[in-house]
Amino acid sequence: MTSTKLLSHHRTLNLLSLLLFIGLWQSLALYLSDNSLPTPTTVAKVFWQETLSGQLPYHLGITLLRLVSSFTIAMLLGCAIGIVLGRSKKLDAFFDNWLVIFLNIPALVTIILCYVWFGLVESAAILAVVINKLPNVVVTIREGTRALDKDLLEMARCYHFGKRKTLIHVIWPQLHPFVMGATRSGLALIWKIILVVELLGRSNGMGYQLHLFFQLFDVASILAYTIAFVAVIQLIELVVLKPLDRRAGRWRR
Repeated sequence: MTSTKLLSHHRTLNLLSLLLFIGLWQSLALYLSDNSLPTPTTVAKVFWQETLSGQLPYHLGITLLRLVSSFTIAMLLGCAIGIVLGRSKKLDAFFDNWLVIFLNIPALVTIILCYVWFGLVESAAILAVVINKLPNVVVTIREGTRALDKDLLEMARCYHFGKRKTLIHVIWPQLHPFVMGATRSGLALIWKIILVVELLGRSNGMGYQLHLFFQLFDVASILAYTIAFVAVIQLIELVVLKPLDRRAGRWRR
């Protein structure tokens, strides 16, 4: 089977899976006949109304801006620290307990402490998200650095590769799977943390809106906003992450 046929088969299965999910949702909503689970049609109408009013795009944009800011900071710092710890056994041994502590502090505790210490400001919200995500990135990149092929690094030294050339042609191809793993898990984790951050201390964003809908017991709006955000994350995966994956993996046979 050619790659084109495989891709077409994969898309067909994805479409069938989505249709099955919507069908089960519709059936369960009709069976319950209760406001706690609106039908897909009802949710679609709310989604369209919120989009036309401008409320959904506004709050979604605010949340995405926070996501991009905190995610970028966490990834850059996490990759740098992870590489340093992976290359230095002494520093790794010294900071290992720190990583364990930060990995096990609940996100809610970190968020509350940042708001208490720095106030209900935007910088405190971003800092809380970064602190929660950073240890995961550091651990993932550290393990990737430890797994680097020492023979390839030695070959780079023998051929007098500069630091930049070694990073691009030797280190990055090996670290790429670990970076992509940290990226995908980071996107899945970080937007959930942002919603809690917005719920507790911001006056806009998806988390703030979901809190309002919860107070009104407006399940249709909750589902509409959730679907919108999930759709954007899926779009990022398809448009950004997968092309980067394919481009970085061209060297593989």
